[in-house]
Amino acid sequence: MSARGGAAGPVRDPGLQPERTRLAWRRTTLSGTVAAVLAVKTALHGGVSPAGVLVCALCCLLWLAFLLLAQFRIRRLARTAAPPALTARLATTAVLCTVALALCAAVLVF
Repeated sequence: MSARGGAAGPVRDPGLQPERTRLAWRRTTLSGTVAAVLAVKTALHGGVSPAGVLVCALCCLLWLAFLLLAQFRIRRLARTAAPPALTARLATTAVLCTVALALCAAVLVF
């Protein structure tokens, strides 16, 4: 039996989970920002080349896409006391942006 006396499970109390999740999104966005800035610095360090500029632009676009996704999720978390679960589409897009940014950074390093 639940706290309300019905057959359903207990009422979910999110506590500080939404705040921790917002902070995690912000930390991840900050990490992506650092990676994008380092990618730009690496691409332009040895002189400007078309390949370096292309990879640098791709890194910046991926960072911007992740930033928009994170901002969307942060706003949804702040909207209600019991935020909705992360959708599979948003999670997949965030993972793809992160992996692609890491691959671009690896290309710039090697």
